[in-house]
Amino acid sequence: MNKIYESATAALEGLTFDGMTVMAGGFGLCGIPENLIVALRDSGAKGITAISNNAGVDDFGLGLLLQTRQIKKMVSSYVGENATFEKQYLDGDLELEFNPQGTLAERIRAGGAGIPGFYTKTGVGTLIAEGKEHKEFSGETYIMETGLTADVSLVKAWKADKEGNLVFRKTARNFNPMMATAGKTTVVEVEEIVEIGALDPDHIHTPGIFVDRIVKGTFEKRIEQRTIRTA
Repeated sequence: MNKIYESATAALEGLTFDGMTVMAGGFGLCGIPENLIVALRDSGAKGITAISNNAGVDDFGLGLLLQTRQIKKMVSSYVGENATFEKQYLDGDLELEFNPQGTLAERIRAGGAGIPGFYTKTGVGTLIAEGKEHKEFSGETYIMETGLTADVSLVKAWKADKEGNLVFRKTARNFNPMMATAGKTTVVEVEEIVEIGALDPDHIHTPGIFVDRIVKGTFEKRIEQRTIRTA
């Protein structure tokens, strides 16, 4: 089975539809599937539920989908760098399911592992806990969180072989590996595609069984906030 596609647009062909749920890897602008996000925007799919740690910035990453109002709901942890997100949310045009960062990561991991729900102390006694099941374990109160899955997971990796075995580079190994397991279809963009057997099996982070489509991308690799020493 050939998993290699010529372009991000081709890699998403037949996968996008109105009302779909999408996971997009990355932390800030580090390790985001920037080519696939552009292709998703260009597909015209609307009413998207986007599961991502953050919403990119106004003109890059998921911010592009907010500009075109293709996202209906964000399931996120941190959204503070996107003014478009802020305006749409405050105007009531965008739904937000806010999660503590660790809870979001575990919800995605649980979804990929087939675990429908789990209990955590994080958020007990806060707005996060409202409407959720509470349960005591050893005298401590926990709330139940549900696992997350998606119709399509968009993942950014460093290298892939032709079977889809993935290697992530440094901090770009953030939400990407767990999202790769939680999508009904997982599409990965990479910087390099190598032959089968070229990757050290001990260094593979995500097995190819989780990967359906691969595309080699070109990357801008923006810095979200550049800080320069003045003296």
